[in-house]
Amino acid sequence: MKTLFVKEQDAQRAWFVIDATDKPVGRVAAKAAYMLRGKHKVTYAPHQETGDYVVIINAEKALMSGNKAEDKMYYHHTGFPGGLRSVNYTKLLQRHPADPILLAIKGMLPKGPLGRKLLTNVKVYAGDTHPHAAQNPQAVEV
Repeated sequence: MKTLFVKEQDAQRAWFVIDATDKPVGRVAAKAAYMLRGKHKVTYAPHQETGDYVVIINAEKALMSGNKAEDKMYYHHTGFPGGLRSVNYTKLLQRHPADPILLAIKGMLPKGPLGRKLLTNVKVYAGDTHPHAAQNPQAVEV
């Protein structure tokens, strides 16, 4: 069996849109990460960027099951001594409605340069409108 190598200019890239209304955050993020990696394609290679572009709309309407809306915490460090900051899901959703899905996708992608490049191929919007209509994105069910 031969390893497939797809040239960057020969890679077929499509655009997909996912509606996150009343869908669990994890399921939306898992589907998006799967498509960003390109695992649904025959030309998938773990070391190459062969995935598609994903647009996620209605991110603010995604659901968290159980008590996670109050209990789940997001942490980041400012870089200064004693600079560990935390915010729960509800407050993060109020301030930045797209961040919970974006952070979930980021955690599902590979760490390093490839993962950072793949994260630029996802666009998350809080509302139901997006500026990528010219790319004719196909709807995907989660």
